[in-house]
Amino acid sequence: MTVKKIQSTRTSANEMFYNDFMAVLEIRKYPEKILKQKTIPLQTIDGNTQRLIDDMIETMHAARGVGLAANQVGISQKLCVLDLSLTENKAPLIVLINPVIVERDGIVEAEEGCLSIPGYLTSLKRAGKVFIKGVNREGKDVAMEAEGLLARAIQHELDHLEGLLFIDRMSPIKREFFKRRYKKQMKEAKGK
Repeated sequence: MTVKKIQSTRTSANEMFYNDFMAVLEIRKYPEKILKQKTIPLQTIDGNTQRLIDDMIETMHAARGVGLAANQVGISQKLCVLDLSLTENKAPLIVLINPVIVERDGIVEAEEGCLSIPGYLTSLKRAGKVFIKGVNREGKDVAMEAEGLLARAIQHELDHLEGLLFIDRMSPIKREFFKRRYKKQMKEAKGK
């Protein structure tokens, strides 16, 4: 993978964030078009990229999510952040740029939700273990193996980067039921 890091405002190796002025961004909700579009690979990591990463982390934490893809905040770039520390102690904050799943193993079914479809959970089958490659926020190649909730979260966020929502992984009957119920809820919300 080739991603060129052209600027960093990082002042210390121990700093978690690149800037002090983070913003909580608007999370795009289904059925907004950007959620159904494939994202484009990031070519450079610059100060704007670092600010976006920081803002995405802040947004994910504010929404109490475990992952967030760039297109969920209206940016069509192959970038996602993950932080399972809400559910697992000592879970690291992960930033993935241009990630790809190289290998999948096993199948596990579990309940899943999405910040772009709030209040809706469904049970989905996903790989129990994944091996991924990508680039971190410093522009260095990374490879990692993940299982359990981290594997599920990675697959969920990488689906977002490909323009897929978790409802696209449901059976056609279940998806149609969801769409009808969701439209009804949206009409009721507008009527209030």
